[in-house]
Amino acid sequence: MSTHPSSSDQPAMSVSVRKVAVLGAGVMGAQIAAHCVNAGVPVLLYDLPAKDGDKSGIARQAIARLQKLKPAPLAAPDLAVRITPANYDEHLDLLADCDLVIEAIAERLDWKRDLYEKIVPALGSHVILASNTSGLSITELSKVLPAGLRPRFCGVHFFNPPRYMHLVELIPTAETESGLLDQLETFLVSALGKGVVRARDTPNFVGNRIGVFGILAADIEARKHGLSYEVVDELTGKRLGRAKSGTYRTADVVGLDTLAHVIETLQTGLPDDPFKSSFAMPAALKKLLEKEALGQKAGAGFYRKEGKAILRWDNGAGKYVPADGQIDPDVAEILAQRDPGARLKALRESDKPQARYVWALLRDTFHYAAVHLAQIANSARDVDLAMRWGFGHEQGPFEIWQAAGWRQVAGWIADDIEAGEALSSQPLPEWVTKGPVPETGGVHTPKGSWNPRLGRFEPRSTLPVYTRQIVPVRLAGELNRSSTMVSAAGGRVVLENDAIRLWTLPAPHPTDVLVVSFKTKMHTISPEVTRSLLQALDLAESNFRGLVIWQDSHPFSAGADLKSMVAAYKEGGPDAIEPEERRLQELTQRLRYARVPTVAALAGLALGGGCELAIHCASRVAHLETYIGLVEVGAGLVPGAGGMAYSARRAAEQQALCAPGAPLLLFLQKFAEAIAGAKVAGSAREAVTLGYLRDDDPIVMNEHELLYVAVRQAHMLAEAGWRAPVPAPFPVAGRDGIATLTAQLVNMREGGYISDHDFLLGRHVAEILCGGDVDPGTLVDEAWILALERKAFLALPAVEATQARIASLMTTGKPLRN
Repeated sequence: MSTHPSSSDQPAMSVSVRKVAVLGAGVMGAQIAAHCVNAGVPVLLYDLPAKDGDKSGIARQAIARLQKLKPAPLAAPDLAVRITPANYDEHLDLLADCDLVIEAIAERLDWKRDLYEKIVPALGSHVILASNTSGLSITELSKVLPAGLRPRFCGVHFFNPPRYMHLVELIPTAETESGLLDQLETFLVSALGKGVVRARDTPNFVGNRIGVFGILAADIEARKHGLSYEVVDELTGKRLGRAKSGTYRTADVVGLDTLAHVIETLQTGLPDDPFKSSFAMPAALKKLLEKEALGQKAGAGFYRKEGKAILRWDNGAGKYVPADGQIDPDVAEILAQRDPGARLKALRESDKPQARYVWALLRDTFHYAAVHLAQIANSARDVDLAMRWGFGHEQGPFEIWQAAGWRQVAGWIADDIEAGEALSSQPLPEWVTKGPVPETGGVHTPKGSWNPRLGRFEPRSTLPVYTRQIVPVRLAGELNRSSTMVSAAGGRVVLENDAIRLWTLPAPHPTDVLVVSFKTKMHTISPEVTRSLLQALDLAESNFRGLVIWQDSHPFSAGADLKSMVAAYKEGGPDAIEPEERRLQELTQRLRYARVPTVAALAGLALGGGCELAIHCASRVAHLETYIGLVEVGAGLVPGAGGMAYSARRAAEQQALCAPGAPLLLFLQKFAEAIAGAKVAGSAREAVTLGYLRDDDPIVMNEHELLYVAVRQAHMLAEAGWRAPVPAPFPVAGRDGIATLTAQLVNMREGGYISDHDFLLGRHVAEILCGGDVDPGTLVDEAWILALERKAFLALPAVEATQARIASLMTTGKPLRN
């Protein structure tokens, strides 16, 4: 979230982004276009005219590639049709209808300026022109623009890949109209779902300035301490609260040519930087660039895969060698310590090279960030959020420093500078050791984050869009230690136990809607959660007007608590788990037929029982990155909390909406395939296709707006006179449907696509979805299908192959396809 004040002396310019043009159909340009259409904004994608055939062929090919890339830039493959291919020879006139034009061509100042001169005459008078540059001067780019366009020009730096990376840096020039920036930030935050940091127009801005320095420091310190790439990646990955890929694997993913470009920008743009000696291009990187080993996109970089073996580049030997380095167990133990201060102290005082390496890397980053904070950002918040959102760090450098004890760590850094161990002799800024920051204990406080230019703690942005973020990202030190998620939102707890928290929001939010959040690990549905949710429904129906299921962290729910189910089954067999199975079914039916609207606020994984809770609610509000599915087959089971009752009923409802004569099996097939194959939707939009979300379920782009929208959805349904659906019988496919689905399973088994156990599970799925051994078209109710679910669910734990699948999930977290 930006830390800038939201108001200006000038009136805000009216911005309504209805159509976007992206100039440049390379990797970034095409993926920015993809994310715009993910948000429902149509896009023109431009590139140079092709020399032969269709002049828009380059852009057309880029759009086709979007449908094949992994991870998928498009939330659903069919969204590609919303991107229109274009070229500069034939389609410049179409720019007049675009509200936002994003230039995303190669990082060459002269090329970008030439393109601006070409397109300027075609732009509408209302347009916003933005450059997606990773570090070039926005002011220098603007100099070629006419005076009337400069107030509507800025930098807008998406991080790669644009769909998944939350950070966008917004970089104004001195002439950029501030009200326009407010509205562009609003569009980026709410419409595209991004976390915006406003950066100063300095080389590489905020994220790359700190992040790429960190990569260079990691390499320098690795060579000092004699560590290999794979050891560095292990030390700088999840153990350090960063992306699993660590340092060198991340560089391979980003692209070594891109990394080299950003390093060159540091070298040329910062000749007087006190850390300039650290900006030298690493020798190994130079060699890899010469070999055109550009990382993942080229099949080789710092690492190369040969079969199942992972090799790393050995620059001294000039070849790839096995990546077999190991982390020191003693260092792993230090990194596992929970107390931040004790952890940093142990790393600094250890005689282990790996421990000393981690301390040195953190120290270098703290030092660099403190020295440059005033130059690159408005406050320490921007630096920490940029590293969280752009580089996948759990905490930014200032957060880690503050959590470990501000004065203590500052003293250690100063000692290392004096001893010549730091990468620069530049002393720490005075604000680090004197005044409000050390007196308060760090740069982040409940009042705001430190702005060294103004010498004060800068409050968060008051842009109206941020009122939609009821529980925004909070940095270490921003909240009092006693604060909880509910108190941070200003909420009131209605009921709390070990399983759930039931609470309401304060005015001006609807106060008559209950919010329930789980307290279990992975938000699993334990017996205690089930009983508590039934109690929550009782309270909602008696004293409130709606109920929202929302979690304060990922996932929405990993499903039923397998551990407790297995323990109960071992103790008493099917009879021991049958009451809980009935109670889960009762819960999902209560959610569907409640006297008040129920809404599931979905983000992240919603698997198995979590999916069943969601699909039975009156409505769902889903973040784009929602991955929902009935995956019980992976545990050797079948959905047992109404998932197949829902699917059978929905198939019948969909058939009823079509022309007479449409076979029921046509609509049942997709549910059968999804359940038997344990399919998980790759986005909320794909979940609509699978049938787990409905066409009228809202999809939000910014996860931090999920609670705001979900509570209002429940309130709106209540205000509109919500009435629960009336239970009604529906037709099933019966024995004919079972026979058809079974024949398909036989073919798959004979072809080697599924195992014997998969066949057994698939047969159960077919029998339940088709209503059992009844005539086609027989009318049944949900209780009929629920009984079939229970019978299969209670029988399967006795099967040896199911026991093996459950054991694999509980020990390794991975499904066993036996």
